[in-house]
Amino acid sequence: MDSKITRQIRPILGVLLMLTILTGIAYPIAVTAIARLAFPKKSIGSLMKANGKPIGSELIGQPFTSPGYFWSRPSACDYNGTSSSGSNLGPTNDDLTSVVLSRVEFLRAAGPDKESRVPVDLVTASGSGLDPHISPAAANYQVERIARERGIPAAKIRELIAIHIQGRTFGLLGEPRVNVLQLNLSLDSLIAK
Repeated sequence: MDSKITRQIRPILGVLLMLTILTGIAYPIAVTAIARLAFPKKSIGSLMKANGKPIGSELIGQPFTSPGYFWSRPSACDYNGTSSSGSNLGPTNDDLTSVVLSRVEFLRAAGPDKESRVPVDLVTASGSGLDPHISPAAANYQVERIARERGIPAAKIRELIAIHIQGRTFGLLGEPRVNVLQLNLSLDSLIAK
């Protein structure tokens, strides 16, 4: 009986070892190598660098709080990628209304000369809570504050926004958008010149 069990277990263990090596080692190495060759920047997370050091990803939003920078969309998960999620508060929820109204008041206080409507993406979080983009309207809403803080003409900042507007994906998916990290890096380099 023992030799019968041994004859059955040996091929099972052999197949287990072969599949472990194939699917657990060889396949991931091959896929990673192909991705690194075909998409070198995207395969490592679309990292952005300044002075040779990684400062963030084009794909994940970051909090910017200084009045001299463009502010990102609010995040329901405090920009923590491990707990990415929305707030799950519906449009009729009093808590959501309260949070949005306090954000509107904050934005108006930061730029008291603003009488135009506050763009919705500056006061509401995205579904993931990690959206790295804002609308061109949200970027333009912040121009006067940034111009005042940095002593740069507003027209120069508007030109910078126009350069960074990304169109719809494939010309039809989504809305035009601006990557906040890229825009702020360009803003810093504008001052450095």
